[in-house]
Amino acid sequence: MDILLKRAKIIAPGDKNHLQTKDILVSKGKIEKIANSVSAPKAKVIESDDLHVSIGWMDIGTHIGEPGLEHRETIDSAAKAAAAGGYTDIAVMPTVDPVTHSKSEVSYIANNQPSNGVRIHSIGAVSRDAKGEDLTEMIDMSRAGAIAFGDGLRSIKDSGMMMRALQYAKAINKPIINYSLDKSLAHEGQMHEGEVSVSLGMQGIPALAEQVAIQRDIYLAKYTESELVLHCVSTDEGCDLIQKAIKDEINVSATVSYVNLIHTDQDLKSFNSNLKVRPPVRSNTDRKALVKSVRKGIIRSIVSNHVPLEDEQKKLEFSYAGFGATGLETCFAAVNTYLSEDLSLEQIISALTLGPRIQMKEVIPVIKSGESACLTIFDPSLEWTYERKNKKSISANNNYISTILTGKVLATIVGSKINM
Repeated sequence: MDILLKRAKIIAPGDKNHLQTKDILVSKGKIEKIANSVSAPKAKVIESDDLHVSIGWMDIGTHIGEPGLEHRETIDSAAKAAAAGGYTDIAVMPTVDPVTHSKSEVSYIANNQPSNGVRIHSIGAVSRDAKGEDLTEMIDMSRAGAIAFGDGLRSIKDSGMMMRALQYAKAINKPIINYSLDKSLAHEGQMHEGEVSVSLGMQGIPALAEQVAIQRDIYLAKYTESELVLHCVSTDEGCDLIQKAIKDEINVSATVSYVNLIHTDQDLKSFNSNLKVRPPVRSNTDRKALVKSVRKGIIRSIVSNHVPLEDEQKKLEFSYAGFGATGLETCFAAVNTYLSEDLSLEQIISALTLGPRIQMKEVIPVIKSGESACLTIFDPSLEWTYERKNKKSISANNNYISTILTGKVLATIVGSKINM
């Protein structure tokens, strides 16, 4: 099926058509023509009052359930949720069952790609079973297709293991992606340590637990001269440490969960378990620092931090509820809705497209005649409501269910695969 985008504003920093409004014809999986006006009578037309198009969005660190936890999310349902949220590529964390810690598990993902064209990339585990004890065979996993290595939202606590992982990753030109948290300081904390945790009588997770771990990881990245992605940074001081490391030309970069850009611990006064996430939503000072770091390019990627959980894990007293929220379907819309005065649309899209691919060393698509299509089509002005009955994810642990959001994805195109 041929697709014609009518009067679409192109968001493609560095391209000659950036911020230009054009008609774009996609035929047989390729961009056939870009012009002020294109006629294609047999093509399916996509148009909207404020139509925009960019290269396909990529998410780093998506959690799925297959294999082993299919009641939370399958490869197919994650791909449908990704397409609905505007993603053409997702890099999935290894913490499934069994953990993606050898080439056979990486091959399982590679051989079970979804039919809708969304590309699923594997992040291989650094340690066997992601327990932080024995190093995995990273070279074999890289050959099988793993694009990065990390233990998901389980911080690598052993400094020696982290150093060796960075050295191995450097040898095969792959990044380590680590969620930096000193568990001995975090203990069994349930939320950000601050006035709210004290008032609610909840054990807190101090900002110090992240800051100490980030500093260690930066030191190790400097020592090994390896590439490190600090995943889901959540603190003001963490941003400062990363900014200094970048200034000192240490090969580190960072991601941030979209929830941490929007919410603070004040939003937990009602014990909203769908905002019980890892890392925790923190103070407004932290939130503002994260937004500023995205705006300045210190944090390269905004991630969905998609962690699907069944109702039985969430509909509990706050202290017993599991950590995590889905995000693939709502990441862009929520950021666009609540942060449009803080971040420009170009900054948001860059953090969903260029940042993730640079960090994962993936080829960056282009919007150019003759190139294979990898596009996300959206209207940043269109209002819609994220409803439980219409969601694509199997799980429903999402703070924005029944919320009116501004900014809707209309379609994704990956080669000849079209999702509308």
